[in-house]
Amino acid sequence: MAMMRAIGLMSGTSLDGVDIALIETDGERVHVVKGHNNFLEPLGPTGYRGYSDDEKALLRAATKDAESVLHPGDRPGRLPEAEAFVTQAHAEAVERFLEEHGLRASEIDVIGFHGQTVIHRPDQRISIQIGDGQALATRLGIPVVSDLRRADIEAGGQGAPLVPVFHKALAEASGFDGPFGILNIGGVANATLIDSKGGVIAFDTGPGNALIDEWMQEREGKNLDDGGRTAARGRPDEQLLAWLLTHPFFFRKPPKSLDRNWFSHKLAGQLSTEDGAATLTAFTARAVARALDHAPEIPTRWIVAGGGARNGELVRLLNYHLRAEITTADAIGWSSAYLEAQAFAYLAVRSLQGLPITFPSTTGVRDDMTGGVLARP
Repeated sequence: MAMMRAIGLMSGTSLDGVDIALIETDGERVHVVKGHNNFLEPLGPTGYRGYSDDEKALLRAATKDAESVLHPGDRPGRLPEAEAFVTQAHAEAVERFLEEHGLRASEIDVIGFHGQTVIHRPDQRISIQIGDGQALATRLGIPVVSDLRRADIEAGGQGAPLVPVFHKALAEASGFDGPFGILNIGGVANATLIDSKGGVIAFDTGPGNALIDEWMQEREGKNLDDGGRTAARGRPDEQLLAWLLTHPFFFRKPPKSLDRNWFSHKLAGQLSTEDGAATLTAFTARAVARALDHAPEIPTRWIVAGGGARNGELVRLLNYHLRAEITTADAIGWSSAYLEAQAFAYLAVRSLQGLPITFPSTTGVRDDMTGGVLARP
């Protein structure tokens, strides 16, 4: 198949902004260039459009209103306003990205538009990512693939995680052999485990950055624990941690996925700022370690991506609990910040080609499935 130019857009559960990435792929191969000392060159240019405090507040309100959703088409409260904003913000982000890189809309074959998750209840066959794919395609003049979770959810799958097929393609292109794991730590953390025979399982491991970020916002008015410095000054509450890890989610066999609202930073409310940050950071790390209870082979190497890769204290704890080689995506030439955006560009091309994007071993769906809704300008 011919290589296509695709833009991926990701706005994660951390509610921090829009990640943008351009890659070239045929939906199967990912073109990787090895530079000096086998360091991998970037797949393509990337960009970012951050959300203002008011915009984050709107998305938080919409996420709260989404708790009353009973059907996939429901849009109570501020959800319609938030959906219009998400569409506009993504359009602005793409327009600026094209201008900055001297690209024309006609040079882009497709956009993979994840949208903003406001609720994820796969057991009720509900997972809503707000954002209007048709409006985005019309404004930009580029075909858009969106609603990438719907088909899987309707077929009884978890609808998440979606990125493992990209993880495997990138690992193969990079020459990596199993057993190893790829850990993406966004608002929620998810792992892709590749065994020595190339088999893949994937699932959410538990909270990622969301609880830590919300804790820092409430206690200190900061968007995150920069480098994990606050957590590093504290001591985790071992009794609280032990109780948190008895949640039924951690005993479920994968495939499985997590709604970010299942856990709250307020569970640490009786602790000091430092001890609360330490406890929530340790919770994320230990949840990943618990995930190994379900691994067919224990990874000897992990590649960590997402915002959590920049949290030094979290990476230190992962080193301790996983007892394996830990490498950040940036350290090998992958992109910690834009791996998911790149994945949604890849998924959009797979959707156009009718290739599967979800699998029994990643979402629990009965058969390999394609997905996504195509909107043309």
